[in-house]
Amino acid sequence: MSLYEGAVKRPIMTALCFVAVVVFGIFSYTKLPIDQLPDIESNTIMVFTYYTGASASDIENNVTRPLESTLNSCSYIKHITSKSSENVSVITLQFEYGHDIDDLTNDVRDKLNMISMQLPDDAQTPILFKFDTSMLPIMMLSVQAGESQSALYKILDENIANPLARIPGVGTVSIAGAPEREIYVYCDPAKLEAYNLTIESISALIGAENRNVPGGNIDIGNESFSLRVEGEFADPQEMRHLVLASVGGRNVYLSDVANIVDRTQERAQETYSNGVQGGMIIIQKQTGANTVEICNKVMAALPELQKNMPSDIKLGIINDGSEDIIQTVNSLAETIIYALLFVVLVVYFFTGRWRATVVVSVTIPLSLIASFIYLAVTGGSLNIISLSCLTIAIGMVVDDTIVVLENITTHIERGADPKQAAIHGTNEVAVSVMASTLTIFAVFFPLTMISGMAGVMFKQLGWMMCIIIAISLVTSLSLTPMLCSRMLKLEKKPGKLHTILYSPIQKLLDGLDKWYARLINRAVRHRKLVVFACLLLFLASLFFVPGIKTEFFPADDNGRLTTTVYMPIGTNTERSKVVANELAELWMERYGKDIRVCNYRVGAADDNNAFASMQTNGTHIISFNITMTKQSERDFPISKVVDEMRADLTARPEIDRFMVKQGGGMSMGGQSTASFEVYGYDFDNTDRVAAEFLGKMKAVEGIGEAYVSREEYQPEYQVEFDREKLAQHGLNLTTAATYLRNRIYGATASYFREDGEEYYIKVRYAPEYRTELSDIENILLYGSTGNAIRVKDVGKVVEKFTPPTIERKDRQRINTVTCVVSSGAALSDIVEAGKAVMAKMELPEGVTIQIAGDYEEQQESFHDMAVLAVIILLLVFIVMAAQFESLKLPFIIMFSIPFAVSGVLIALGITHTALSIMSLLGAIMLIGIVVKNGIVLIDYTNLCRERGMSAVYATTTAARSRLRPVLMTTLTTILGMIPMAVSNGEGAAMWRPLGISVIGGLSVSTILTLLLVPVLYCAFQGVEIKKQRRKHRRKLELAAYWAENKNNMIHDKTAKISLDKK
Repeated sequence: MSLYEGAVKRPIMTALCFVAVVVFGIFSYTKLPIDQLPDIESNTIMVFTYYTGASASDIENNVTRPLESTLNSCSYIKHITSKSSENVSVITLQFEYGHDIDDLTNDVRDKLNMISMQLPDDAQTPILFKFDTSMLPIMMLSVQAGESQSALYKILDENIANPLARIPGVGTVSIAGAPEREIYVYCDPAKLEAYNLTIESISALIGAENRNVPGGNIDIGNESFSLRVEGEFADPQEMRHLVLASVGGRNVYLSDVANIVDRTQERAQETYSNGVQGGMIIIQKQTGANTVEICNKVMAALPELQKNMPSDIKLGIINDGSEDIIQTVNSLAETIIYALLFVVLVVYFFTGRWRATVVVSVTIPLSLIASFIYLAVTGGSLNIISLSCLTIAIGMVVDDTIVVLENITTHIERGADPKQAAIHGTNEVAVSVMASTLTIFAVFFPLTMISGMAGVMFKQLGWMMCIIIAISLVTSLSLTPMLCSRMLKLEKKPGKLHTILYSPIQKLLDGLDKWYARLINRAVRHRKLVVFACLLLFLASLFFVPGIKTEFFPADDNGRLTTTVYMPIGTNTERSKVVANELAELWMERYGKDIRVCNYRVGAADDNNAFASMQTNGTHIISFNITMTKQSERDFPISKVVDEMRADLTARPEIDRFMVKQGGGMSMGGQSTASFEVYGYDFDNTDRVAAEFLGKMKAVEGIGEAYVSREEYQPEYQVEFDREKLAQHGLNLTTAATYLRNRIYGATASYFREDGEEYYIKVRYAPEYRTELSDIENILLYGSTGNAIRVKDVGKVVEKFTPPTIERKDRQRINTVTCVVSSGAALSDIVEAGKAVMAKMELPEGVTIQIAGDYEEQQESFHDMAVLAVIILLLVFIVMAAQFESLKLPFIIMFSIPFAVSGVLIALGITHTALSIMSLLGAIMLIGIVVKNGIVLIDYTNLCRERGMSAVYATTTAARSRLRPVLMTTLTTILGMIPMAVSNGEGAAMWRPLGISVIGGLSVSTILTLLLVPVLYCAFQGVEIKKQRRKHRRKLELAAYWAENKNNMIHDKTAKISLDKK
């Protein structure tokens, strides 16, 4: 018993099985987390190594290069890039996709353990970060403070960060822009020299005095007591009474040579929100946690937390990740509803039966709901990818049901019993339905196996589409026949209202059937003309190719942007703050209520802040995070704001350079960038080449802004010691450098503990004794014998210029020229212009230029998609060849694929849409979609041929019979894509090219398929008939020849046999 026969005969069991699927699907839906993107498998590991007080050159030579040499031996490395900045080395390891990140992390950790002992003594142990989507902030809170600014970090840590960290699903809560508390022991160098004291001795004494020492246990009588010495300071000022030495019978106290200052860090990053100083709180989630649920809990907790804060501290929202997700989900949900409505209208338009419409409509939610079970089982989430799958699938899931329904309806209209019609009607098309479904399956299943960025993005899409299509196939072969057998019947006399409303439509469809039959009858008799016309149309579509640009991902308007402003090197924090405030006031006044939050950070961040280490910061750098109102609430696009801000920054001569980026860095859809990497060891050569290249690229139309990654050289003082003189005084370079560091940067003596928190106690020269060059020259160095010598006696202080950050890629120094693509331009335009500039430049020896960034990712993804298309073509051919048991018929059907490409080119050209990875995905989807129509036509034509019809008559009959199913399936897919193609909601920009590609390709290919496939079928059949006729003619000629010469041939053979016997 077949599936459909069993379903028709056992309707209750069939219905309950699908009810169970719906129940489990709805239950799974309630348990699914909501996120913006699926948990994308990471291929990036970052290694942070802090070496406080070291310059960029020191970091490169002593930390970065040794680490790179060791880490380069890790398996599956694609690129290894690094940034050597003052105090910190950041190495980024990018691996090939498709490998377990945990195994790669263990490999990196093992390599770091091997090299850690070879790093400088003062360098901290390298910190390993496995980068994944959970590291992206899901929320950023602004903090405005007044009188509480000095204690803001402690207040935020205790009253905000700790409570928020206890919310289930919250991973890390970081505080930025609020300086931490530190205890400084500011020493007077003259007094230290007078009492023969050093920073080192004071630091060691504080460390020894600030301790709690357990003394063991003592038994007194029948009881046992623990013995302790409590020495930790309860108040920082207690240190004033420490005895440092005894001179002439008088004790020298710490207060005699130093001041104890309890304050925030001397050098710290400051944060302002809407012009008021405060801080910023960054919230990250745990892997797999529900972003929307976490953000909702945080928002619910904030009012209560605000009550516990001082009155001058106000909390606000900079970025709320759940807003994007909710807006995107709502936008996609709206798209799904429209698509569902369009599909239902199309079905009713062609069938004219509300019962048939209900049968088809049941298929859609059933297939979509079943996909939620897959998501729940695999630990997936509702996100942009999964919800877009539902939108894409709406028009496809009804295709099989429409074919089955239409054939069953035909049998019923011929007078067959509904049950028998359901069984026999399904049986006739079951093979073609399965084959056409397998072609769709062949399109999406390879998506689950490709590598690179395309594989990362579309793996979940591939699996979900396979699940949805499989469910729709089972539904069409079981539930649809069962419902048809129960709901459909021969309508002898339709109602008056139906007759009035539907009669014009019925006449239109009948007329379309007759017109199409006549058209096919003429076309098959003028085959060469039809083929030539189709070929001409294909060649004409190629004229759109030069005008179609390429890009990686289209830019999306999510209402956020980031701006990084670089003042001249050496600009102090105060001057940067003035400029930042002026810009903030200008923009807030201009955009008024359209700008929700204008948050900016100024100054160098804390060395121990990992989040800040991944950001660009410094005393001369201003970082803006700006959040606008929703796109629907503004009268202008975000691209206009970006252009106006660039104009404002360009008009200020005191600004060295700037970067304005659309998107805000928390989601996909930002503006594309073309990066040109200048490789070379010599700084002068690479700087000169980069400057020349930058100057020429700035003149290129379509570039919003262009900048060089290497900043201007910053002045610094370097102490050049005479090693011979050092040795004469019992010193070496490391010891002398340590003395310098402890007096200028400070020596960490101990920690001051209060309320469970620890604060550094640092011993250093007072600020007024480290402001002049002479202060450095007069620093005393102490040799092994205790003799003192000044720095100027064993060395000299010279001024030099060094790059503030040294970037390397694949163990070579690079200087990157980045060009941001402006709105209205495409990435391909900028890349082509860059190639033209590169071709005309004469590069010094040892300097090369390579194109990277978004273009590199784009080319890799395009290559992967091209390979995928070839694989899909092969799989589709195999499916059709297996179905028809022929190697010729699949070729006839696959002739429709080039015309799908024509449709894509025409649609992209007319709408001025760039060719991106999304439009390529749409073109690849069309491979499976367009051949379904051909399969339906050819399968029914073969059936007519088996019934004894001639090739022309069979083709005409099949074409007329299958016209409505083909138009229905095509229109349901096209109309299902229209909401995606025209939507302007959140996240719509990313999927719009896919909708445009499918609509254009499917429209053109369907029209030509309905015309070309029957013609080619007749042409191939004509050739086959001629072969059969020739074969039959040869057979008749051979028979006639045998009949004419039979006696002579037999006589000759008999005579030969007799002769042989003799």
